[in-house]
Amino acid sequence: MRMMLVGAGAVGESILKILKERDPRGAWLTYALVSDYDLKRAQEVTAMLGGDKRFEACAVNARDREEIKRIIREHRIDFVMDAAPPFASNMIFDAAFDTGCNYASMGTWSVPMDHPAYGLGIENSYTEPMTKYNFDRHEAWKEKGLMALICIGIDPGVVNVFAKYAAEELLDELWEVHVKDGGNLSVPGADPDDIMFGFNVWTVLDEVMNPNVEYDEDRGGFFVEKAFAGQETFEMPEGVGKNTLVKVEHEEVVTMPRYLKQYGLKKATFKISLDENLITALKVLDRLGLRDIHPVQVGNVTVVPRDVVAACAPQPKDIGDEMVGKMVVGVHCIGQKDGKRKEYFLYQPFDNQESMRRFASQAVTAQTGFGAALALELIGRGIWKDAGVFSPEYFDPRPYLKLMEESGYEYKILELT
Repeated sequence: MRMMLVGAGAVGESILKILKERDPRGAWLTYALVSDYDLKRAQEVTAMLGGDKRFEACAVNARDREEIKRIIREHRIDFVMDAAPPFASNMIFDAAFDTGCNYASMGTWSVPMDHPAYGLGIENSYTEPMTKYNFDRHEAWKEKGLMALICIGIDPGVVNVFAKYAAEELLDELWEVHVKDGGNLSVPGADPDDIMFGFNVWTVLDEVMNPNVEYDEDRGGFFVEKAFAGQETFEMPEGVGKNTLVKVEHEEVVTMPRYLKQYGLKKATFKISLDENLITALKVLDRLGLRDIHPVQVGNVTVVPRDVVAACAPQPKDIGDEMVGKMVVGVHCIGQKDGKRKEYFLYQPFDNQESMRRFASQAVTAQTGFGAALALELIGRGIWKDAGVFSPEYFDPRPYLKLMEESGYEYKILELT
């Protein structure tokens, strides 16, 4: 595999470190072009990989489809890994298709209406619903003999694998899947007013404040509500304790019904635990119009408000050693086995201090990078392969879980009933 990584942020860096650890001799990853809009950042990441000549840096404008295609051809790339902000994903996806490359991403682009209708029907609140752009092109990718695997991080990604495993191995019927993303990360001694973005700032501004979506067959399909709906308290394992979770827009609620309806799926939700300071900041930014993606004129300069906030906010890559605690990301699966109702929580715990020791990356980004890297390994080794556009639930989950066990990417299955 000659891979082009588009986006050398904290998660992209984590992916590369794990790929190098998993394939130190280049058995399947023969070359990796590390590209970013900031050439110095791409060079910084390749330098962290200890002089491995497989890794080369270059600058790229991920919003420029033709530039991506030119670089792909110049470097004889056959696989594109999209680790860029979501606003560039459609251009990267199309550039891979146009140049005959296979493709993977950790998420997709969506565009909510300026005045969402809310209620039943995702199409009434989004001009471009998440994953639609990709899945609408399934037949074109299939006809060309190419594969695009979207949503391969931790969530979406690992949790999708967990849900498929529960459907095939733990339950006779899978009725509900509820993704829960939480933890107890903190910075001892930090200013109580500090705001911490655990993930790409632009993405947080996007998915958390967008109208959230859940799938509920009994209510007629996809149901849309305002940000921070569906608050609940859930007891997280591993000593993490109670987390207060709210719904946000996330791809799992679309991909899981696509592939798991055959197992009886009727409901899917995604909820995340958010720091109170972050919630307050997001609400203020939203009210001030500072998460808007429409350009505004400031004197003689045209700027996109969300781009400015994303550039000025504390960056996830700069949060590391000072943080303590764990991330716990999993999926609560409800169904029946042998005629009895059963509930399982399949989850992946990730300790921040251990993450810093092993990868020099904080837990949120390393956890996501690990999820993506193992999927890339399955693709690179030809274990997950097909033609078309897919998400992880389409494939056999067992090889992925085997890699988790081999690599020390711990997972556990907790029976709740």
